[in-house]
Amino acid sequence: MNSSSGNFSNIKILATLIFVIAVSLLVDSCVHEPFIDPFALNNGEPTTPGCVSNGLVCFESSILPIFNSSCAIPGCHNSKSHKEGYTLDNYNNIIRKGISPGNSSNSKLYKVLFETGESQMPPGAPLSKAQKDSIAAWINQVQKNTVNCNCSCDTTAFTYTAIIQPIIANQCVGCHKPSSLGGNIDLSTYSLVKAQVSNGKLIGSITHAVGYSPMPQGSKLSDCQITQIKNWISAGAANN
Repeated sequence: MNSSSGNFSNIKILATLIFVIAVSLLVDSCVHEPFIDPFALNNGEPTTPGCVSNGLVCFESSILPIFNSSCAIPGCHNSKSHKEGYTLDNYNNIIRKGISPGNSSNSKLYKVLFETGESQMPPGAPLSKAQKDSIAAWINQVQKNTVNCNCSCDTTAFTYTAIIQPIIANQCVGCHKPSSLGGNIDLSTYSLVKAQVSNGKLIGSITHAVGYSPMPQGSKLSDCQITQIKNWISAGAANN
């Protein structure tokens, strides 16, 4: 009996050690991929409505379009493909993992933007420095879900370099570049954008007109941005 009791005690001790080690491994495996409850941010509110005038990056107009255009596309990180477990099509999904709140340099979703070769994200063409800087600033500001904050939009400002090209780069180029020709359309250069202006497809798509593919997919440019593009086209769509 004493021998049996001793063996049973040893088994219990061994089982306890195995359990402790297993739990430790599970905890360690989650350190770099934290799950963030979106409602734990913004003082319990899911959104922070109103205009942003204190220097914060606007998620709705500056960050979400980058993810939608360059990441949440078929075969990558949309709701159907969710490659490597990432779905990057809305605020709640974007913040769930790969982001260390307030620390862009320790956030996988930011660091991967600087990879090269097969690990490069987005594949085919990197984001611009301005886009990377915007994402970094948003993460460092504890990635709030700021909406309705495109207050500085001015319909009388519509030069290609300062206004139109950045809109197209953030909202369209991710799906319409040499490595990802959605609809067999490339919008990565001025001349290619001008071609879509000339055939009427650009304005038809962004206004969601009948007979055209509505763009961007799953969303729509603001009324001000559409007016800016219309004004640019009416003025001759110059490369200014």
